[in-house]
Amino acid sequence: MPELESVLPTHRPCAVTIGSYDGLHRGHQSVLERLLDAAATRGLESVLLTLEPLPQEFFRGMENAPRIGSLVDKKRFTEQLFPRLDHFVTLPFNAQTAAIGAQEFVRDLLIDRLGMRYLTVGEDFRFGRDRAGDFALLEAESSACGFDLEAAPVFELDGSRVSSTRIRMVLADGDVPAAERLLGHPFEIDAEVIEGDRHGRELGFPTANLDFPHNPPMRGVFTVTCRLGDRLCQGVANVGTRPTVDGTRLLIEVHLLDFADDLYGQRMTVRFHQRLRAEQRFDSVDRLREQIGRDIDAAREFFADGSA
Repeated sequence: MPELESVLPTHRPCAVTIGSYDGLHRGHQSVLERLLDAAATRGLESVLLTLEPLPQEFFRGMENAPRIGSLVDKKRFTEQLFPRLDHFVTLPFNAQTAAIGAQEFVRDLLIDRLGMRYLTVGEDFRFGRDRAGDFALLEAESSACGFDLEAAPVFELDGSRVSSTRIRMVLADGDVPAAERLLGHPFEIDAEVIEGDRHGRELGFPTANLDFPHNPPMRGVFTVTCRLGDRLCQGVANVGTRPTVDGTRLLIEVHLLDFADDLYGQRMTVRFHQRLRAEQRFDSVDRLREQIGRDIDAAREFFADGSA
């Protein structure tokens, strides 16, 4: 049985919801509201149990499994939006976790170790070895083990279900405002600034390179607002591999407007606003330099119009 990170004795007894919770979107938020209400009514502590890495990252590899936000982003938005939540618990997802049978998962991990007395998940929730566990199994276990079970209703917006998959597709299309409507909060990436290969400086546009731990679902050049401690800066971010300079590694590079300080080692929260263009290969470095200049001009116009 894998270790549960951040499990405290005060978790017993508790009300639980489980899932990847990628993006902590409006559907997730409706489930957490239900969880908090149920916990308060029953006198239980509330627990969000999430998986890290996401199961699709474990099975398919990070490069084949885009995700909306990192564990840091997920926890940050949870704390901001749900300060009443008692515990944010991480279950490491690895070969050992994937091999746990569905009934063992419920009885040994959730009930015996976590102290679960109430559970809310979607009716399509699947879990356990070979994804054999489903809502019908949870109903049977609820009767056998004596915990309360509620199905979280589907949350729809514009006639369609809000899901992490839908948001990834919207971001892949470059529609950040639509993604924010589905998320119910800004689309942001929080990461540490690391030293890069200085291509941006050589081009005349120095960039802050972000050390991010996942594969974001979008590519291209975006207007962004960056938070460095208490300081807010406007900028342009490129998310991609930089094909013009024969790049292969996915990078997030941010050029801050009218900013020249050293940022290495600092954490930066980048809020994305609008995609200016898709990533593309240019015939020469000079053409790339010219386009970056146009991107910066477009970003200045975007911010001058009060769009962010």
